[in-house]
Amino acid sequence: MTQAEIKLCSHLLQEHFGEIVDKVGTHLLRTGTQPLRLISSDTGTSLDQVKKALCVLIQHNLVSYQLNKRGFVEYEAHHDRVLRILRYPRYIYTAKTLYGDTGELIVEELLLNGKMAMSAVVKKVADRLTETMEDGKAMDYDEVSITFVRLVDTHFLYRCPVPLQPPDAVAAPAPVAPLLLTNEQDMYTVPKLSIIGKGKRRRSSEDDDDAGEQQTKRQKKEADSKETLPDDGLYWQVNTERFHQHFRDQAIINAIANKMDQISSEIVRTMLRMSEVTTSSNAAHTQPLSSNEIFRSLPTGYNIAKQVLDQYLALLADDPLEFVGRSGDSGGGMFVINLHKALATLASVTLESVVQERFGSRCARIFRLILRKRHLEQKQVEDFAMVPAKEAKDMLYKLLSQNLVTLQEIPKTPDHAPSRTFYLYAVSTLSCSRLLLQRCYKTVANLIERRLFETKENKRLLEKSQRIEAIIASMQATGAEEAQLQEIEEMITVPERQQLEALKRNVNRIDASENQVDETIFILESYIASTCTKP
Repeated sequence: MTQAEIKLCSHLLQEHFGEIVDKVGTHLLRTGTQPLRLISSDTGTSLDQVKKALCVLIQHNLVSYQLNKRGFVEYEAHHDRVLRILRYPRYIYTAKTLYGDTGELIVEELLLNGKMAMSAVVKKVADRLTETMEDGKAMDYDEVSITFVRLVDTHFLYRCPVPLQPPDAVAAPAPVAPLLLTNEQDMYTVPKLSIIGKGKRRRSSEDDDDAGEQQTKRQKKEADSKETLPDDGLYWQVNTERFHQHFRDQAIINAIANKMDQISSEIVRTMLRMSEVTTSSNAAHTQPLSSNEIFRSLPTGYNIAKQVLDQYLALLADDPLEFVGRSGDSGGGMFVINLHKALATLASVTLESVVQERFGSRCARIFRLILRKRHLEQKQVEDFAMVPAKEAKDMLYKLLSQNLVTLQEIPKTPDHAPSRTFYLYAVSTLSCSRLLLQRCYKTVANLIERRLFETKENKRLLEKSQRIEAIIASMQATGAEEAQLQEIEEMITVPERQQLEALKRNVNRIDASENQVDETIFILESYIASTCTKP
């Protein structure tokens, strides 16, 4: 793991969980597996605080534990899971797009809490949706449960591993570290629960002490009733791999739509949808699908004849991109989607785009040429790219100095004399992808630092704005006049208001940049993972 990844992980942990969790998590990322007392002594943190920090990290699936051969428990942090925190907004937005507001809130609650029981999620989401409804209306628990089951059926949520219980007849002592068992048959099986009721609104209390006392009583009541929950001990979490599979499919569909047309992309979407649950996330290609199966599964809105579909499939199979491949002739023809090839093409296009933005269109032309031809001499680059020799030499050196192209020597004689040696330029897509990925990590870390700096510089103004907004909200609740509200709003001067608007604009721009860089990170990470796991 590189320093750029550790720095970004540290920023994400501190932003979402606080300073102590960041200190413990970053220490584990730097050192690897360590026992509890060594973590406490190395970080200079008390055992109690380290335990609480590890509890938070384990709850969010960022740290795992294992029993050492010598009998003590070791903890290990997973940097790839920490980096996924950057993608949480994208997970939530995808759930909203596919399953509406209910799906959005279910995924949001699970991401915020790490692991939760289904009944707790349903009640919490129903309460939140009821808050946004008109007076007199409430969200039914059954509607939230239906959306939860749909998310599980499409593998966006899965059941957490459960501790292995010893047989009743054996009175064994409690293990040092519980052994978690994953039953693949039950991972996507929702137990039948009868959760009856509707969401409740939060009561507004004028006395803060009474509100705090009510909350304490309610928490105690919930703790008492938790033992009688029908799904006690069955916890659920978000399946990030399934979301990544959806992002990958969307990238492939968009690439087909840009290259060909909407009907082609809809055919590819249908093929991906048919094999989304049966194909593993790291597979090189989807399961073979016959032309007849694809025809029956097409959306009803597209009135495509069987003959037209066969023509489109043949066109997709013969396309140089090779996103779709033919694997047999039974059933009108068997077709697969070459996922590894699609990711390699998307990564190459991303690299070409980066070269064009950084070095200009001529450098991009040379880079694209070497990428297509694999190996070229300098003279061949000049001829094929139609660029003067001096400019071609400068551009090749510029790309070589940035490690975007490599120079390979092939000597004719054993003495490696320059006059009798071929010098071939080549592009290693995998090396370039790894290089660009590290730069992306560094970019996101810089963006987070910039956002924190912007908010820290305007901290006083933000606090003043929040106080005034709270006063206005409380006065509106008590039915204050418009003139009084206007007077309170004027406490923020015109220059301060302009400064707040500029800050909001800058923060929104930084957030949008983070999301855009994360899209590039996802493409590169998927391609690298696909290349490493390719048989």
